[in-house]
Amino acid sequence: MSETRFNVGMTCEGCASAVKRILGKMDGVTSVETNVETKTVLVTADEQVSSHDMLAKLMVWSNASGKSVELVA
Repeated sequence: MSETRFNVGMTCEGCASAVKRILGKMDGVTSVETNVETKTVLVTADEQVSSHDMLAKLMVWSNASGKSVELVA
């Protein structure tokens, strides 16, 4: 398992739920933890899940919602 962290411009639990839903649908993702206060997302996934694939999914949401998304690690 690997962990990937994102900074996401979430402003409410609705944003957090959307992020959880988007990433949770990806094959190999085992958990998605969001923190609206710190605007962070921690994803645990199998090794074959690419952080860039996760970022691409979040960028679609970002473009539609106007929220920022940044891959941290």
